[in-house]
Amino acid sequence: MKVKAKFENIRDKIEGNEVDLSLCNLTDVPVRELAAYPKATSLDLSCNNLITLPPEFCSLTHLVRIDLSKNQLSSLPEDLGLLSSLQHLDLFQNKLKTLPVSFSQLRSLRWLDLKDNPLEAPLAKVAGDCLDDKQCRQCAVMVLQHMRVLQEEADRLREKRLLRQRELELKREAKQREQEAREKEVRKREKAEEKERKRKEYEAQQAALAAQEQQRKRREEKKKRAAASAAEKKKAESVVVTRSGWSVSSVLLRLLLLLLLGVGGAVAACHLSTLREEEVCAPLRLLLQGALQWAEGQELLQPLLQKISALTASSPAL
Repeated sequence: MKVKAKFENIRDKIEGNEVDLSLCNLTDVPVRELAAYPKATSLDLSCNNLITLPPEFCSLTHLVRIDLSKNQLSSLPEDLGLLSSLQHLDLFQNKLKTLPVSFSQLRSLRWLDLKDNPLEAPLAKVAGDCLDDKQCRQCAVMVLQHMRVLQEEADRLREKRLLRQRELELKREAKQREQEAREKEVRKREKAEEKERKRKEYEAQQAALAAQEQQRKRREEKKKRAAASAAEKKKAESVVVTRSGWSVSSVLLRLLLLLLLGVGGAVAACHLSTLREEEVCAPLRLLLQGALQWAEGQELLQPLLQKISALTASSPAL
């Protein structure tokens, strides 16, 4: 704001194509205000307190002549080479040790003064004494050549550095691809192992289920065999009991049959003989009638009963 306020009437500092800002006790360069006057191609900033130049200073590409003598500059902007129209540069009595590599791009430069700067030995040697106009012109030529060599060396170093970086990047990429391949292989192997583990677990589960099912079937078969055995045993017992029952019944029926036959024979004897009137025949007849009444319910005795009935029917006394 102070710079702007001080040079809001910068037009008063312009005379022809020259802007004279010398002896203004400047610590900053009013770049924006200077850019507003592109026809002012000569800029005098000598005898100020400039320590550095802002990067925006390199946008003043219309400048042909710049006087920065008798300041406190210890460095110049890295993009100083953008001042493509610059022909005259006065850096007398500053604190410069080196120049930016882009200085080699000032192809229009014809005059350069680097006196009274603590330049590094190689640069001081090519710069010379700059004691007159001829030496300053020679200084411009020699410094440009020197800076071009430095520029080429810087370019080679940069290319070498870029190549090295590219090689390192390719190695990193190759290493990363190798690492990714290993990780992919590990994941693939782990996936296969996990799948195999699950398959084994599944087969074990199926085997366990099959074993359980087999045991269940065995238990059911055992139960069925036990039930069948029990049923067979029960059936056998029933057959035995039935056979036994039939045997007893058969014996009884035979005994009754014999009894009936005996009673019937006795009754027949009584009926056909002279014993018919005896008291002994009456009980026999009663016994025969009771036995016949009982035998009526026995199917096996029906034929016998029919014969006895026919026999008794032929005897009215019975």
